Amino acid sequence: MTPPTIGVLALQGDTAEHRAVLDGLGARTAEVLAPEHLDTVDALVLPGGESTTMGKLAVRYGLVEPLRARIAAGMPAFGTCAGMILLSDRVVGAAADQTTVGGIDMTVRRNAFGRQTESFETCVAVDGIGEQPFDAVFIRAPWVDSVGPEASVLGRLPAEDGPGRIIAVRQGGLMATSFHPELTGDARVHRLFVDIAKGHS
Repeated sequence: MTPPTIGVLALQGDTAEHRAVLDGLGARTAEVLAPEHLDTVDALVLPGGESTTMGKLAVRYGLVEPLRARIAAGMPAFGTCAGMILLSDRVVGAAADQTTVGGIDMTVRRNAFGRQTESFETCVAVDGIGEQPFDAVFIRAPWVDSVGPEASVLGRLPAEDGPGRIIAVRQGGLMATSFHPELTGDARVHRLFVDIAKGHS
């Protein structure tokens, strides 16, 4: 079976790190910087970075409506941190000029875990990657306040009381995490997305 070509939105953020993990899993990768690049990929990663800046650049490069159209047509997409915000249908704490692509029926809270100095690592359980916990890196990360009936929660932050904050979500071919799996050396979350992309290609 021909491996899927997975694009990485290269406007800003961890483009090279995502491509390195995906290449290591045998996927073909490509940078996406223009609408015509979307025609060459089977799936797309929206990396971490600064969500407001990424949204502004997506508008400037004419990518917003083509991205919305491809996602609405069923293209698999995986958003990490800022990419989670871009894939959300609703954002709490959004800047006045915040632009999102949407696609996942969820409400995301921007910068929910605090500033850069409050970044942290912790082990989390993520459905679909095996029983071993994932060492997740959170950098100015969002969390998910709520999901709609079409979306499934894949992971929550451990909590002493209550279910814990939602930090990983899937809806069909769309997936999003609050954390940065590309920074860990553990490819299991990316492998799950590659499998999703294979199933849709």
